[in-house]
Amino acid sequence: MTTLVAAQGWHFRKPSVIPGFGLTLGFTVAYLTLIILIPLSGVAWRSMELGWAEFWAIATDERTVRALRISFGASLIAAMVNVVFGTLVAWVLVRYRFPGRRIVDAAVDLPFALPTAVAGISLASIYAPNGWVGQLLAPLGIKVAFTPLGIVIALIFIGLPFVVRTVQPLLEDMDREVEEAAATLGASRFQTICRVILPGIAPAVLTGFALAFARAVGEYGSVIFIAGNIPYVSEIAPLLIVIRLEEFNYAGATAIAAIMLVISFAMLFAINLIQAWSRRRFGYVG
Repeated sequence: MTTLVAAQGWHFRKPSVIPGFGLTLGFTVAYLTLIILIPLSGVAWRSMELGWAEFWAIATDERTVRALRISFGASLIAAMVNVVFGTLVAWVLVRYRFPGRRIVDAAVDLPFALPTAVAGISLASIYAPNGWVGQLLAPLGIKVAFTPLGIVIALIFIGLPFVVRTVQPLLEDMDREVEEAAATLGASRFQTICRVILPGIAPAVLTGFALAFARAVGEYGSVIFIAGNIPYVSEIAPLLIVIRLEEFNYAGATAIAAIMLVISFAMLFAINLIQAWSRRRFGYVG
C-alpha cells in the first residue's frame, strides 16, 4: 500500500507532536496583519496621495534631511556604544560575584519600566549647564543638554538593556571549559576573548545592536526634553512628524514616516543578513 501511494505521487504530512498548526498559523497571520501590516500599508497609501513630485520635495527638504540624519545618526552611534558597554555589563554580571550585584542587575531594566518622559526630564536636569554633571562639563567647554550629544546620551540610556539582556543568557550558557582549554593550549587572555568568546556571542551582539538601534530610531519621549528641538540642529524626525500633524499636514507627516519606514527596514534587513552569515560562519544555533 505504501509503495502504491508513493508511486502515485501521494504525500501525507507526518502528524505533528504539537497539534493545532493550522489554527495557530492563521491566528498569527491575522494578528500580524491587523497590528502591523494594515497600519504600515496605511502609511504607504496616505503618502502616495501626495504624488511623486510632492513626495520627493518633502523627502529632499533640508529640514527633513537634517531631522532624519540626526535621528538615524544618533541612533547608530548610541547602538554602537551600547554594543561595547552593554557586552561589558553582561560579562560582569555573568562572570563575577560582588556585593550589590542583584541591585545592578535589576537597575539594568530601569529604562524598560521608567516612563520615557521621566527619563528625559531627569537627563535634561542632570546634564543641563547647572545640573550635577553639566556644571562639571561646562568649564571644559562640553555642552550636553539641548545639543545632538544630549540626544545620543538619551538613546544610550534607553537602548542599553536590549544589548545586556540579549548577550547575558548566551554568556551564562557558554562553557568555561572552552576558555580553560584555550589557555591550556597557550592562548593569551586577549586571544581567548577575540577567538573564543566574541565569535560565540557575535550573533547575540548583533541582535542586541539591532534591537537597540530600532528602539532608538523611534524614540520620542526621552529625547524631546534634552534635545532642545532646534530645527536643523537638534530636531529629530519623530518630532518633525508631530509638528506636521499639529499643522494638520497629515500627508507630509505620513511621507516622513514612510521615509523612516523604508530606511529602518533596509538597515534592519542588512543587519539580519549579517546575523544569518554570522550563524553560518560560527556555527551558532539560537
